Amino acid sequence: MEQYKKEFIEFMVDCQVLKFGDFVTKSGRKTPFFINTGYYRTGGQLRRLGQYYAAAIKENFGLDFDVLFGPAYKGIPLSVTTAIALNEKYGADVGYCSNRKEEKDHGDTGILLGSPLSADSRVVIIEDVTTSGKSIRETMPILKAKGVENIIGLCVSVNRMEKGLGDKGALEEIGENYGIKTTAIVTMDEVIEHLYNKPYNGEVIINDKIKGLIDEYYEKYGI
Repeated sequence: MEQYKKEFIEFMVDCQVLKFGDFVTKSGRKTPFFINTGYYRTGGQLRRLGQYYAAAIKENFGLDFDVLFGPAYKGIPLSVTTAIALNEKYGADVGYCSNRKEEKDHGDTGILLGSPLSADSRVVIIEDVTTSGKSIRETMPILKAKGVENIIGLCVSVNRMEKGLGDKGALEEIGENYGIKTTAIVTMDEVIEHLYNKPYNGEVIINDKIKGLIDEYYEKYGI
């Protein structure tokens, strides 16, 4: 496993973004683990988060694209901090773009904010976590309405490695449905590999009990 992935997993734990317990996802599934990127709350945390996204994007998609699109609302800071990180780390000067939930009819009008989109735009979509694929299905029509045809790929922070609408994984399903490449900074397999029965800051984050609950969850929803 690459070093930046190990650091990212520990970073999620430190920021209380990655938690284990009893939760319900946006898609209504009861889950023993939860990733809440709303807990990245400081400038320093967002700066590091952008660097991890930038590393994953460069590794999987390269740097030959124009715009990072982050769906509202969580995708807005993700697209901004990652665009900054891509410039600082790799010298790439890409634009950021996000949608508004309501179209603005005065000043900077329209449904989008940030860089404009056109048929010539080469776009990478950046999301927090994809569980069932619902969010991306809401995003694609926005891009298509602006004439965007060249979507390089989708990058999320964690691939939960569970079913989408059918029996395939949500990210795999999205990739096949829209003909795009998908990737994540880390997968849940990598999270488990790094944390299971291994002390971090004096605590075992994933012990046998939690691992058992995760296994049960994946028997039902896993790929």
